[in-house]
Amino acid sequence: MSLHEVRNWVFDMDGTLTVAVHDFAAIREALEIPPEDDILTHLAALPHEESKAKHAWLLEHERDLAIASKAATGAVELVRELSARGCRLAILTRNARELAHVTLEAIGLADCFPVEHILGRDEAAPKPDPDGLLQIARAWGVNPSELVMVGDYRFDLDCGRAAGARTVLVNLPDNPWPELADWHAADCRALRAMLD
Repeated sequence: MSLHEVRNWVFDMDGTLTVAVHDFAAIREALEIPPEDDILTHLAALPHEESKAKHAWLLEHERDLAIASKAATGAVELVRELSARGCRLAILTRNARELAHVTLEAIGLADCFPVEHILGRDEAAPKPDPDGLLQIARAWGVNPSELVMVGDYRFDLDCGRAAGARTVLVNLPDNPWPELADWHAADCRALRAMLD
């Protein structure tokens, strides 16, 4: 399958459709999470009340970032082009669904992603778990191999591979994970050019 034949597109949010602004080291420090730990995995393992309080802090921190989101280079044009071609579009993010919608509003793409096609950390097990992609494939009535997962980090690619989907790495000048990415584009503008 070539990229211009793909009809079912699933996008990561932060760092993929937006300019990456999360300072994960600062978040870990504020929440007393060891530098080597995944934030969401660490929070899930905490006692309920502590986990709840730290999730609330994280949500408010991320809300401020979402409101100030800026579109990544070529992201708006890419999504609009895919939408105009009649492709199905979804978001799979480790962020909260409500903040994904705030982010999409901020970058002018909220009309391209129906709310039911936005899965956050409360609707699906966080990437790299393939749960979210498999949910989207079921909802759309397609085989996971008919999906493409677009992201800027290894978790996005691992998720795609685990689900049996195709993968696209964007917004990195080089591809540090060639065994996981079916396609690589320096940014969303370059990815759009690959559709022709």
